[in-house]
Amino acid sequence: MTDNVTRAAEILKGHRESIDRLDAILVYTLGERFKHTQAVGKLKAEHDLPPSDPSREATQIARLEDLANRADLDPEFAKNFLNFIITEVIHHHKKHQE
Repeated sequence: MTDNVTRAAEILKGHRESIDRLDAILVYTLGERFKHTQAVGKLKAEHDLPPSDPSREATQIARLEDLANRADLDPEFAKNFLNFIITEVIHHHKKHQE
C-alpha cells in the first residue's frame, strides 16, 4: 500500500473505533432511558393515567429539534428518531395497563 492509502486506513480505523464507542454509549443511554419510561408506565398504570401525554410529546419534539439544530444534526432525523422512541414507550405503557 502507498503511504497515502496506509494513512487513510489508519484514519478510517480511528473513525470506526469512535463510531463503535458512540454506538455503545447510545445503546446504554437508551437502556437507561427505557428503565425510566418503564417506571413511568407502571406509575401511570397504578394511578389510571393515560399511556400517552400529547402535550409532553409535542414539547419534547420541539426541544429535540432545537437540540438537533444546535448539534448540527438533521432536525427531521432527530424528530423521526424521537417519534420512534415515543411510539415504543407508549406501547410499553399500554402493556402495563393491561
